[in-house]
Amino acid sequence: MTDHLEGLNVAQKETVLHKEGPLLIVAGAGAGKTKAITHRILNLIKTGVAPRNILAITFTNKAAKEMRDRIMRLIGDDAELNLPVTFAERPFVSTFHALGVHIVRENSLALGIPKHFTIADEGDAQVLMKEAIISLSLDPKQFEPKRLKNVISRQKGDLVTAEKYAGEVGNEYFPRIVSSVWLAYEKLLREHGSLDFDDLILKAVLLLKRNEEVRTHYQNLWQYIHIDEYQDTNVSQYEFSKLLAGERKNICVVGDMDQSIYSWRGADFRNILNFEKDYPEAKVVLLEENYRSTANILTAANDIIKKNKIRKEKNLFTKKEGGEKIGLYSAYDENDEAFFVAGKTTELISKGVSPKDIAVLYRANFQSRVLEEAFLSHQIPYQVLGVKFFERKEVKDVLSFLRCALNQESLANIKRIINVPPRGIGKVTLLKMFAGEEATLPAGTQKKVSEFRGMLEEIREYALKEKTSETVKFIMSRSGIEAILKKGTEDDKERLENIKELVTLATKYDALEPEEGVSKLLEDAALASDQDSLAINTKKEEDAVRLMTVHASKGLEFPYVFITGLEQDLFPHGGFGNAADGEDRAEEERRLFYVALTRAEKKCYLTYASVRTIFGSKQVNAPSEFIIDIDAELIEDEQTAVPTISLD
Repeated sequence: MTDHLEGLNVAQKETVLHKEGPLLIVAGAGAGKTKAITHRILNLIKTGVAPRNILAITFTNKAAKEMRDRIMRLIGDDAELNLPVTFAERPFVSTFHALGVHIVRENSLALGIPKHFTIADEGDAQVLMKEAIISLSLDPKQFEPKRLKNVISRQKGDLVTAEKYAGEVGNEYFPRIVSSVWLAYEKLLREHGSLDFDDLILKAVLLLKRNEEVRTHYQNLWQYIHIDEYQDTNVSQYEFSKLLAGERKNICVVGDMDQSIYSWRGADFRNILNFEKDYPEAKVVLLEENYRSTANILTAANDIIKKNKIRKEKNLFTKKEGGEKIGLYSAYDENDEAFFVAGKTTELISKGVSPKDIAVLYRANFQSRVLEEAFLSHQIPYQVLGVKFFERKEVKDVLSFLRCALNQESLANIKRIINVPPRGIGKVTLLKMFAGEEATLPAGTQKKVSEFRGMLEEIREYALKEKTSETVKFIMSRSGIEAILKKGTEDDKERLENIKELVTLATKYDALEPEEGVSKLLEDAALASDQDSLAINTKKEEDAVRLMTVHASKGLEFPYVFITGLEQDLFPHGGFGNAADGEDRAEEERRLFYVALTRAEKKCYLTYASVRTIFGSKQVNAPSEFIIDIDAELIEDEQTAVPTISLD
């Protein structure tokens, strides 16, 4: 039966029907790549491949969930496969980091890592980095923790360990400092029973490289591999993919170098260019038919991206002819620009457009402030992407109780919640606890510490036998957080609502075994991206205009999109052509604008300000070269909405 091929275009069918050997899918923005991959996985199952032998990896939890849900719907809707045995197995669909967690946890004994290791999020990692710097009698103001963490992160992404770096570092001052801090940082991670984000992939890859038995196990388990957003892979992720593919080489990678915008975090779009060198026998399929945007938007996007020299040639097209022209607003300053965006948004909403169907994009985070002020003054509901649900203090506190219960070596989490609510345990007591000197404490203090540890043990026992959502409720009650917040201010009551939202979120893990459920909740919380905050909102935030950076918008789509701050040196970003790698940077800025344009389905508005205040100084700006690169026939000038003045 070929019912599952209906509705696919010729290129998508090629993707779906290919089975053995390497496959490269060059997929343009909005070209139905997820549909092609999910139908390909369905076709593999229909041709006899066991679901457990299929692996699909992408970059965000949101994309992984969408792919997983689509695959299970396709399997469930297929008459030939709608059998109980089919649902007993599922393809493994996850992000690279979640895959790393899975492999590291399964092999924790071999790696000498606690089974319930803590994943140190960016905030936790920077705290440990600062501790490492201070432990070496260095000044964290001179050696900024964030900067050193970024240097180390890039090294780990290139599969370099602290020991290897220390063995190769020369006599240069800064690299020697990095090496010393890195070794101290790794010591702290071990003491806390923690891994940072980069470790999740680094340790999994090194394990696969060094341990043939483990490598063979996973190669035999996952015989058909799919890697989405291949242009965003760094060295470690690239090696991860190759190691898992092994000699079978049944690897399907999907990507679009025109959407490669993450070189600053180690991504190398040349991985997609080199795929055919790595696998000379690879089949290549181009997905060029766009199902998202109108012809006018796509024509503008093609005008922009064709100026890049380092790319694999393709040309997006659509059957949606014409469409509205791209709106262009020339503002006097950033306040005028924000007023236009808010006014036009009000106009769209008055015509029946849902606020959640509108997105406002900007190149740098500082641009959001004046936009927020304009939205507040116009009483438009909005959500700033990047304010993560899991980073709210009260949510982190509850999750820290759970982490401590499962891993009492997690000193950072103990420090966070030992006085939540206040228990009268001071810094000196904490230091003695961490040094294993509790016996030297006064009897009353020892009792407090003992009660705290007893509570953690109660939470642990509860978590290992009850549903995940019930465990979160138990923590709320047993810790005393619920009682304190109930008696507090309106802000406290809102914090309590956020914890209740965590209970609701936790119900999706209730179908798993208790230990697996709480581990998965903690894993997902630690690995949550900016985009995941879109899916976890209180009711008042659900129907709101989205404000975000262009980087954060990748993978999303909206009927109406505003691209703001289109000024030379802001977008494209300043100084991009001055360094030795200036051409690469210039092309990445162009790819970033291409990504921004192709988020829009129906209408796109471009705005720029002639004068903008940056770091307290007013700057006169020229319009972005990107505006000039678009055919004038595709653009129409926009006028600001004139405020209504009451004469009463």
